[in-house]
Amino acid sequence: MQKQLIQWYQQNKRDFPWRKDQDPYHIWISEIMLQQTTTETVIPYYIHFLEVFPTIEKLASASLEEVYKMWEGLGYYRRAKHLHESAQIIVDKYDGQFPREYDEILALKGIGSYTAGAISSIAYGKPVPAVDGNVLRIMSRYYLIKENIVELKIQKQIFKIVQELIQGHDASAFNQGLMDLGATICRPVHPQCSICPIQKKCQAYRYNQQEVLPISIKKIKKQEIGFITGIITYQNKFLLIQNPPGGLLENLYGFIQYDVESPYSFITSFQENYQQELKIHSYIKDIKHVFTHRTWFMHVYHFTLNHEIKGMYTLEEIQSLPLSTAHLKVLKAYLKFM
Repeated sequence: MQKQLIQWYQQNKRDFPWRKDQDPYHIWISEIMLQQTTTETVIPYYIHFLEVFPTIEKLASASLEEVYKMWEGLGYYRRAKHLHESAQIIVDKYDGQFPREYDEILALKGIGSYTAGAISSIAYGKPVPAVDGNVLRIMSRYYLIKENIVELKIQKQIFKIVQELIQGHDASAFNQGLMDLGATICRPVHPQCSICPIQKKCQAYRYNQQEVLPISIKKIKKQEIGFITGIITYQNKFLLIQNPPGGLLENLYGFIQYDVESPYSFITSFQENYQQELKIHSYIKDIKHVFTHRTWFMHVYHFTLNHEIKGMYTLEEIQSLPLSTAHLKVLKAYLKFM
């Protein structure tokens, strides 16, 4: 897998100005700018920033106002403040030379494990993982990890996997290959598996789970309820239930949803309640719906039955049913996805 990924990256890598050299200062600036910001937006800022502050010493000796001016429009100004403070630390502590050790890089202001890993591997070739959302998604799919990737223990598990994969290989090309793969092919929605260089042994592709994984569900606060909401279909019909009288959304129709931790748990709950087999097809969208005294967070997935059961309606029939506003959002999201 590593060789296939690295070869693909070397032949298809995206052309960015920060990939012209391995200067750790350049890589550091680009990685901080790329936090919370798209590559297209960053490129002109990156070029202009280095024209004004070509060295760490120039950045360290500038005023914070001057740095903010070069950052104007990029947002998240704390990033610029941390850059300025770290540049001064590098001048004072490392004589203006960007530190080479991972722990020293990690100790700088505004640098987390991903950024430290990216700088260490790209600038110095050190076999250190750079695990961000892209990498969590790729590894979740490749190894069919069905646990919630928001959980710290799962992130640590994936970090260890990448740590083993990167040993003995070109760390810079491997990490950047994962970055590009996640951005262009193994995307959050509708991944392009047909042209993926590591598709051959991808377990999500093998079991047709690439539209479901990763499971990424954040913890919610009190007065907020999280559901797995199932759009269950057979051919052109949708399974709906009518809410009982006396409760929230009484007598209105909606999709089945359970307060469970994943779509796989949803399947188990559905089997217990309906004695029917479900097949999972894809993750659709997360939808938030606010009521007066509570908020629903609906993690919407598409499932199918292998035959029609009671309570199934065509789209035309649904138009004549009183559907709740929350689940009307769900239906619209599904139709847009499809």
